[in-house]
Amino acid sequence: MSLNQTPRSERIHISIFGRTNSGKSSLINKITDQNVSLVSDIKGTTTDPVSKSMEFFPLGPAIITDTAGLDDETALGNLRTERTLQVLNTTDIALLMIDSTVGTDSFETSILREIKDRGLPYFLIINKIDLADKSAQLKIIDSFHSDTDRCIPVSTKTGENIELLKEKISHLALDVSNKLSASSGKRLLADLIETDDLVILVVPIDESAPKGRLILPQQQTIRDILDAHGICMVTQPSELSKTLVRAQSAFHQPPKMVITDSQVFGEVSRIVPKEIPLTSFSILFARYKGELSSLMTSVRQIEELKENDTLLISEGCTHHRQCGDIGSVKIPNWLQKYTGKSFQFEYSSGNSFPTELSKYRMIIHCGGCMLQEKEMKSRIARAKQQNVPIVNYGILISYLKGILERSTQMFQETLPKRNRCL
Repeated sequence: MSLNQTPRSERIHISIFGRTNSGKSSLINKITDQNVSLVSDIKGTTTDPVSKSMEFFPLGPAIITDTAGLDDETALGNLRTERTLQVLNTTDIALLMIDSTVGTDSFETSILREIKDRGLPYFLIINKIDLADKSAQLKIIDSFHSDTDRCIPVSTKTGENIELLKEKISHLALDVSNKLSASSGKRLLADLIETDDLVILVVPIDESAPKGRLILPQQQTIRDILDAHGICMVTQPSELSKTLVRAQSAFHQPPKMVITDSQVFGEVSRIVPKEIPLTSFSILFARYKGELSSLMTSVRQIEELKENDTLLISEGCTHHRQCGDIGSVKIPNWLQKYTGKSFQFEYSSGNSFPTELSKYRMIIHCGGCMLQEKEMKSRIARAKQQNVPIVNYGILISYLKGILERSTQMFQETLPKRNRCL
């Protein structure tokens, strides 16, 4: 499997943490055999997390991230530290970098506690062993007591033990990957269809569609259908009626389901007969990596919104917003038309999801196809902790169009009773 075939959200994420100038940037350069991060003796050279895709054999594709030093106490340093700690939300394996010429104190202890509290597998990297004597190394290792088996002395300057470290990371990452796969067992929709089942996908090609390609959720859905040995037909809304007729003629039975882009939910629901299950890519992803039940509960809070409430519209990717953009144009218009009220809208994208959410009356999130399940669930949990209802595009739009029950009917057996047939 090549890097190009695996979405970032489906790869193991390995992150490096530690003090400024402890050698984090040098380590990522050594591990990747590339000059990914700028290396300097000046403290604070790395100002933002820097990520690189690479192959870890026998694991395969992974993401390795270099972070800013956590001991920068300046005003700007505090912002960098906040961004660095946000990386923990997407981390599967943590590497804590320790400068053997400096030693350890409560600083390393607090970072390690944060890593352990999140249940993350980790290694303690004792760097600069070419500059420190053996007794200094042993003193640092002994200070970690029960974690001594996780300590790996290295030199990012001479390369000593770097290959050993890569081997250990690879095997740990493979173990993590296997456990994640075994524990989740989740599929986008392959568990909902059988061999030879027909699934029709509705993909509008408008001014907001990327030129010459399908977007990631559409690609992943097609792949999951093929993996289940199902049959896939892809059409635009304008050709959907003809497609349904031709599908019935060719297969002598209706499609197993229709999956549509959320922004044409209303139009598609009027075309697709009610006996044919209908949902959206966004709702599939809510089930796959979010918490469909809690998102469905939150959507009812739309009825409680008040004039001039501030709403956050958040997307997991970063893209150029165009005329007719679903997040900045269509959803605000639909929401204000439905409620008859005007709202204040703020936006976030990529990794810039706010830490403080209490100012928002509601969060409207994209399907999260570019985010790990861990990151999506972390955002939902953060919203819950701050008592802010969070919904996603598909659930919101289906609610506004009066078809939430229909668009989630195929998942009803997996939902808690309170959320069935809302």
